[in-house]
This record gives sequence, C-alpha cells and structure tokens, in this order.
Amino acid sequence: METIVPVSGGKVRGVTDTAISTFLGIPYAAAPVGPARFDLPRPVPEWDGVRDALSYGPTCAQSPYPAPIHALIGSDGLPGDEYLNLNVWTPDVGGSGLPVLVWIHGGAFTRGSNARTMYDGSTFARDGVVVVSINYRLGISGFAAVPGAPLNRGLRDQIFALQWVRDNIAAFGGDPDNVTIFGESAGGMSVVNLIAAPPARGLFRRAIVQSGNGSAVATAEDAAKVAENLAGTLGIEPTVAAFGELGPDRLRTAQDAVALELMTDPDPQRWGPSIISNGMGLLSFFPVIDGELIEDRPVDVLARSAECAVPLLIGWTAEEFRFFTFPTGIAAAVTADTLGPVLARYGVDPAVADVYAAQRPQATPADIFAAVITDVVFRDDSLRIAELNAAAGAPTHVYEFGWRSGVPDLGACHVLEVPFVFDKLAEAEPLTGPNPPQPLADEIHRAWVHFATHGDPGWEPFDEQRRVRIFDHPTSATVADPRAEELRALRASGRRSAT
Repeated sequence: METIVPVSGGKVRGVTDTAISTFLGIPYAAAPVGPARFDLPRPVPEWDGVRDALSYGPTCAQSPYPAPIHALIGSDGLPGDEYLNLNVWTPDVGGSGLPVLVWIHGGAFTRGSNARTMYDGSTFARDGVVVVSINYRLGISGFAAVPGAPLNRGLRDQIFALQWVRDNIAAFGGDPDNVTIFGESAGGMSVVNLIAAPPARGLFRRAIVQSGNGSAVATAEDAAKVAENLAGTLGIEPTVAAFGELGPDRLRTAQDAVALELMTDPDPQRWGPSIISNGMGLLSFFPVIDGELIEDRPVDVLARSAECAVPLLIGWTAEEFRFFTFPTGIAAAVTADTLGPVLARYGVDPAVADVYAAQRPQATPADIFAAVITDVVFRDDSLRIAELNAAAGAPTHVYEFGWRSGVPDLGACHVLEVPFVFDKLAEAEPLTGPNPPQPLADEIHRAWVHFATHGDPGWEPFDEQRRVRIFDHPTSATVADPRAEELRALRASGRRSAT
C-alpha cells in the first residue's frame, strides 16, 4: 500500500507493508554539483506533485573497497547528483511521540552509503522506533580543505540532515525531542564530533558511538597540505572553481591516489603531522579543526566543556584491528623483528607489547600488533570519552563486542557488531561466517532499542567501577574494568598525538 507524507520540498510517496512504512532516497538538501559541491548545504528545491521514495538514492563518488575488504562487506556506489538523501522507516506514519534513531554510516570518510541492506531500519521500526539513515559528502567533496571553500562540509551535511529530522520527523510519527544519533567507525567519529560541535547542540538527546574515536581530526594547516598535494596530482589550480569542474570519475581516481601515497609515503613533512598521527594511516580526508564546528580534538573539547555531555552508549569490538591486518595480508609482515618498529610508527612504546603478550601466551606478533592498535585507535579514546561524559554527570554506558567471527583470522573485528545491532545477520554471512548466534543479535538489538526509547540499555552505567558490558555468546556479562593492566601500560607509555 502506498503512503504519502509531506516533507520539506514537497510530498513523498513511500510503501507500507506489514505495518512498517518505508521511504527511500528523500533529498534533504540541494544536489551539490559543480562549484556547489564545495558550498555549505542548501535547502532542497521544491517539487510539484508527489515524489516517489521507493528506491535508494545516489551516493557520493567513491571507489569499491580493495578486494579483501569488499569480499567481507561489499562496496557502495549508486550514481547520481542528489546524493544528499535519507531513508525513513516508521511503524506508525499516523502516530506521534515515537523515539527516533538517526544512523550515520562509516567508511573512513571516503566510502559508505545509507543504501546497504545491512542498514535496513525496518527491524527497529518493527520494535517501535523510527529510523532515519543519511548520506553525506565524502572524501574530496566532504572533507578536502579546498581554498575558499568552507571546511567540514560532510559534517555540515550531517547537521543539515538533523535539522531536517527536527522539522519533518513528526510527519512520520517520530518525536523530534527524542532523537538518538548513532554511527559506526567514521560514523562513530562523526557522532563524537557532533557531540562536541556547538552548531549541533539541541538536535539530538542521546548518542551511540560504535567503534569511534575522539582524536581523528586534522589541523587546518595540515589539511591544506593534503589539498595542495591533491591539486598537484590532478594538475589543477587549488581553487573552488578548478575543483568544481571535476566529475565523479576524476574525484574517485584522485581520492584513491592520495590514499595510496599516504600509505606508501607517510612523511609528516609532506602531509602534516596531524594527518599522519591522528589519521593513523587509515584516513586521508577527514574532519578538520576549523575553530567553529570543530574547535579542537573532540576528546579535548569534552574534557573542558561539561555542557557537551549527553546520555551516551559507547563501545568497540574486542579485536577491531584484525579487520585491517589479516584479510589484507599485513599480518604476514608483522614478525618478532618488525613488531617493535611497527608499533613505534603508530607512536607506541614497543615495550607495551610485552604487557599484552603476557596476557596472551599463545599470541603471534601479528595478534599482539592488532590487539595494541585496537586499543590505540578505538578502545583508549572510547574509554576517555566515557570517563569525561560520566564525570560531567551524563548517564554513560560502555560495551565491548567480544563474539568472534566464524571467518578464519577475523576474530571480534571491526564492523562485526553492525549486523547484530540491526538484527540483519542474514545480510552479513561473508563477515560473520555461517550460523551467527541469533540470541546475541536479539540481545544487542534490544539494548539499542531500549537506549533510544528511554536511555537505559539494560546494564549498570559506567562509573568509578568502570563497568563494561561484554557482548558474547553463549553468555554476555558486565565486567569491571576489563584488561585494565593493558590500558594502563598503553597510557603510561605516553602515546604521541599530533594536535
């Protein structure tokens, strides 16, 4: 059955099936094409009649993931100009007061889409929550420091989408005063940035950070160096007009070229120390300190600005970095001889490896590397954010996803919790392996529903006991300060930071 709803710009036609109404590809901002690709988001032009919202909308220009990662999670890429779009799933389009979840996808700020079937929000709508999933500008379009263009356009898009939610979600039965933002990886980092960003204040009540980080921002000076290198690679002048003439194919090619150069030649003099250190070798275009939206590293903003605190659910997977090291073949290069130098490249005292090895007597050097860098990139910052948020008086809950994939060598890796959160295990067998535990998906999905509804995911909050919910199968448990000695060693080592 078709369902028509009025929104900013006009009316949209969705479909209602088994009491869930779905609206796909609704534009929330004008198409960013030509030089406008590098402008702030603008209101969507009004349309006549009723616009179909029956299929996913376009995505920002991006290349497929490298083959080993593509095999695990696939890739994204739907062509078209109107890629500033969003999807809505609701259990009651004629209702009111329903809790709202807004999903911000990951993809290292250069890839990703709201069109993944793994992100289908119908499972949350089934359980009484309105879900919105958004696209935003990525890579060069969203984060390159193009001279004369505003910085952090991708984050500005996210805020513009949240304003759309504030103004329109009641038409779908949602409560604009009960919005929870949630995201994973770059999406989780985006959530942390939005918590710390003054222009985003008041647009959401709660936040969920999955595998995020509060340090992955670049200085404006260093981001400008990347843009200069980018212009040189493209053979253009570093101006908005010159960049605005680029089509999607050239953007994709240039993004890939810069990412490869950063990995093969991580010279801080060439790229800037914050690009190399805070990007951890994984990010090439990412949020920039602009003094307005991003005043500093988010973790530092939260340390001095208690008013930023919101009810928070934050966590990581126990073995995040195996996703980046084992499928890609990097693990084979980490030996007893190379482990120390590789850790030092990440700003970690090689002696820290001994503490991790003592807790893992059967671990290989590659296992130790993945464990340490998991904590460097994800766990340490997540716990710092939890500490600061709880100290500011906001309810804070922390989790760790510990279930290990059935795919050899992946372990409890990056991205693995996402199909459990969305209760979409059938969409993720290449990542989970066969027969992932449905009871664990039931438990995690229920926790996210409860948090979005009333702020309590179902376990004790994070306080001086430092309680963490360990999600696993057949049994989950709430544990006080797990693997504390490893984190103490990591923090005592004085891990370097560029900003």
